[in-house]
Amino acid sequence: MTHDSSASSLIIGGAASSPRAPLPTLPPLALYIHIPWCVRKCPYCDFNSHTASPVLPEQEYVDALLADLDQDLHAVYGRELSSIFFGGGTPSLFSAEALGRLLKGVEQRITFAHDIEITLEANPGTFEQEKFVAYRKLGINRLSIGIQSFQQQKLEALGRIHNGDEAVRAAGMARQAGFDNFNLDLMHGLPDQSLDDALSDLRQAIALNPTHLSWYQLTLEPNTVFWNQPPVLPEDDTLWDIQEAGQALLAEHGYAQYEVSAYAQPGRAARHNLNYWSFGDFIGIGAGAHGKLSHPDGRIVRTWKTRLPKDYLNPAKHYQAGEKALTNDEMPFEFLMNALRLTAGVESHLYPERTGLSLESLDEHRREAEQSGLLQVEPSRLAATERGQLFLNDLLQKFLS
Repeated sequence: MTHDSSASSLIIGGAASSPRAPLPTLPPLALYIHIPWCVRKCPYCDFNSHTASPVLPEQEYVDALLADLDQDLHAVYGRELSSIFFGGGTPSLFSAEALGRLLKGVEQRITFAHDIEITLEANPGTFEQEKFVAYRKLGINRLSIGIQSFQQQKLEALGRIHNGDEAVRAAGMARQAGFDNFNLDLMHGLPDQSLDDALSDLRQAIALNPTHLSWYQLTLEPNTVFWNQPPVLPEDDTLWDIQEAGQALLAEHGYAQYEVSAYAQPGRAARHNLNYWSFGDFIGIGAGAHGKLSHPDGRIVRTWKTRLPKDYLNPAKHYQAGEKALTNDEMPFEFLMNALRLTAGVESHLYPERTGLSLESLDEHRREAEQSGLLQVEPSRLAATERGQLFLNDLLQKFLS
């Protein structure tokens, strides 16, 4: 695909859309690094993850990641990195030595902010725990530990390879290794889960005192084992009871909800995710990684990388599989599909600053959403009402041209 070189006067659908101004300042820049391997593919997972062979191609993959990054550097414009996120797959399958070489290579290419947040996703198996100290010494300063449940029956139903005791130990090991900032991933709405089961999991997670909790409902996604062989999930009334009681429990223990499924202690919201949800920029490197980069002339380009690891590692193939410059008509939906996930929304001025389009260009859609009771009537903010958060897809449909 090619970039549109006339972004300031785009013609879309036969009619001129609102002129797009050059961006006054470029948004914060983050880096997402995808490590695509797992010990075993979970039956609910629709991420680009692949079962690992006994020996991972660590060195070759790190070489490919740095070469991939080199091809994106032209769009960085001297900016510094505010955050790095190692996602997967299971990034903690990689050795500290490999991740250290990668981080060093990244820092040689892009300046790190003095307070950069570097997050690594990890599984709570004993093997990964032993690496936590080494990871911390590399400058990785935040862990995201995939617990999902502490109950053996539920873990087995989810195809997880750890047990509840290992999950508890992982949190303790993280803190002992020097991580004073870590997230626990926890699911609810699991097969045959009762309200008491769900709250027991949540209480156990809270007792481990993580700074951040990602607490989200299991959904059945296409192209997964669960989609083709669906388990018996709780009734809607039970799911609603779990959501309400769980949110009250989290609030009672000082975890403020700041996004649909994200809860944090004061000052501990995930900066990488906040940047993503507020239409910041991010480079995506690795098999299947996605990126979004703004250019001073107003172009905003989404990119995606070659999906299969074997193709990504093939020197005859391109790292980048495609790119798309966002049109003006796409911009309201693209901006708001993430911003409105934030419980407080975003300040209104962020829309023209991040898109190059006037705030007034949203007026017609905005009024309709406000009259529907889905968008708050708040001139200085773009934020969903409580009802709008429950019916986010309906709200976003209002902003589709």
